[in-house]
Amino acid sequence: MNNALDYLLNKYKELDYSEESLKKIKKAYKFAEAHHKGKKRKSGEDFVMHPIEVAIILSDLNVDDTTIIAALVHETVKESDATLDELQELFGEDVKRIVESLSKINRLKLNDSSESSSIYLRKVLVGLSEDPRVLIIKLADRLHNMRTLSNLPEEKQKQKATETLNVLIPIAHRLGINSIKSELEDLCLKYLKPDVYQGILDKLDGTREELNRVLNEMIESVSEILRSNNIKFTIKGRVKSVHSIYTKLSTGKKWSDIYDILAMRAIVEKESDCYLAVGLIHAKYRPVPKRFKDYIAMPKANMYQSLHTSVFGDGGHIFEIQLRTKEMDEIAENGIASHWSYKEHTSSTIKNLMDQKLELYRNLIDSHKEDENDDVFAKSMKEELLSDVIYVFTPKGDVMEFQEGATPIDFAYRIHSNVGEKTVGAIVNGNIVPLDYILQDGDIVKIKTDVNATPNKDWLNIVKTTQAKNKIRSYFSKIDREKYINTGKELLEKEIRKQKLVFKEVLSQENIDKLCNDLKVKNLEDLYLNIGSLRYTATYIINLIYEDKKNVQDILLDKVLNKSLKENNNYKKDIIVSGCDDILVTIADCCHPVKGDEIVGYVTKGNGVTVHKKSCQNIKNIDTRLIDVEWNKFKDNLYTTKIKIFTTDLNNNLVDIVNKASVKNVVINSITEFKKDITTGYNATIKVKDKEILDEFIESIRILPFVLKIELDS
Repeated sequence: MNNALDYLLNKYKELDYSEESLKKIKKAYKFAEAHHKGKKRKSGEDFVMHPIEVAIILSDLNVDDTTIIAALVHETVKESDATLDELQELFGEDVKRIVESLSKINRLKLNDSSESSSIYLRKVLVGLSEDPRVLIIKLADRLHNMRTLSNLPEEKQKQKATETLNVLIPIAHRLGINSIKSELEDLCLKYLKPDVYQGILDKLDGTREELNRVLNEMIESVSEILRSNNIKFTIKGRVKSVHSIYTKLSTGKKWSDIYDILAMRAIVEKESDCYLAVGLIHAKYRPVPKRFKDYIAMPKANMYQSLHTSVFGDGGHIFEIQLRTKEMDEIAENGIASHWSYKEHTSSTIKNLMDQKLELYRNLIDSHKEDENDDVFAKSMKEELLSDVIYVFTPKGDVMEFQEGATPIDFAYRIHSNVGEKTVGAIVNGNIVPLDYILQDGDIVKIKTDVNATPNKDWLNIVKTTQAKNKIRSYFSKIDREKYINTGKELLEKEIRKQKLVFKEVLSQENIDKLCNDLKVKNLEDLYLNIGSLRYTATYIINLIYEDKKNVQDILLDKVLNKSLKENNNYKKDIIVSGCDDILVTIADCCHPVKGDEIVGYVTKGNGVTVHKKSCQNIKNIDTRLIDVEWNKFKDNLYTTKIKIFTTDLNNNLVDIVNKASVKNVVINSITEFKKDITTGYNATIKVKDKEILDEFIESIRILPFVLKIELDS
């Protein structure tokens, strides 16, 4: 283990880490060693070797010292008596927060290979990982676990490989960490399709000696071209990865049709050297038509920059050749992990794309809250994170990244909200285009604006990005609020005139204060908003002030007791209060009744009628102010309730519970975990259609082997 420490410290010295950073890393190493002492992995090696190997993987990504420290101590809270507070005290707030997020992620697991499970887990991963370093460590952690997967039973191997394929590889791809992504792809193929994996290996091994010979000859030939033209370089060659070959075979190609198994990469000093070198190579070796790609001018989705070409080499072999600078190579292999080591001198193009990428994650996190179901999130994930992307330019040459299908409106909102809201047209490549024009890779886009222009609701059907959709919705929410306020003001003034009352008397400061207090609103504007949105009628508001000077609850009682309870399919609300449809009705937070429960209404002071279960303890001893209410059977909405689930062990069983909810059409708003003695429990807030579905969901959870009991709000 001391050899591992020496390796780490020497590696970081080469990367110009400060003495202070090296001291912190050594301290974290010793902390992990002490807390994992005596523990073994299933492979039989010391447990502490796992965080050490994770740190070694990360050392090749040139990450910052905080990431390395967090990696070294990331298992100590779970596997020993170390605490998060202790980590914060010793290593700082960032390390504590990263380890805390990793601990939450590591308690999650796929219950099966279904798409819904993997999408749910990917959603949680993204939601927990506002700091990308959490995901970077998680990827390195999984890579080491996949390297040692042979120590687990076959079923567990396939489960881990499936989880990696569905959840972590797409994230590695989007973050641009190619060095980890490529190895994970090979390892997943090895465990999910061992026969296919071994078959490709056997074919490669059968020709490997010949392939290596021609590859070395081509490397020497290209090296001579670069040396003779005074281009400083390093060069390396490789045979394509097993997974890369498998992907080509999966498209229907035969082994004999795969010509570009051989590849080489030249690392040069300057961007201009890349273009000079590719021209010199093409002068000697004929390029394969349509295989030249310039990812320097237009980087890929994961910030990848390089020149690609394929040429016909000696002996009829086709060689794929990549040319890039050292910084481009760093970012190509390590993606966003390079952000910390290159943040001071990264090109403005790459910095801009990094910022856009992190902003995309933040937009998704903000847009998809816990009450959104997996199907909606899955669609957004595929569209925004997993889809192909394009790169378009501003007239000044700035690069912007979008998913395929984006429009000029998406482009306008990416520049600024004000530009989006004032957009009236677009010019692409010098030509006027409609606002629903689908942007193409390499387009140069200019937005035309007008100070008097406003957004159109139809834009929601045109835009593709979450950012643009959010901005448009926000604009119309504000407009709707203003419209409701004006409508409410007009309705109240009309009713005042109808009753031949005096405006100044009705809306005196004393009466406004009384109304705000009784109705729990902030000011007169909010009162107008409630009237305009039909939460209260103008007549009801005036009655609160003048009708025999009664209290709010007395007026309500008179109103409902003078009408008989009757069946009517025209009621707008979920709950019918003695035939009235213009009374504020809320469902009690204490017992959370759902459709099908026996209910009763309680007339509150200033907040309308609150509906409780008849069994609710809070109204058990109340005899007055109770009124008859009933569920509106013509309404088909979801109702919120809460359950508490007690389990038998400390393992995380969250995904099992979520899967049951998905099967029973139950929407989970939130789940929080609590510990009690030797058990783990969950407080769940859920939405259900009615009591029947709630009962079925509870019963489906009750029969799970780890469930002790379930408590329901009552």
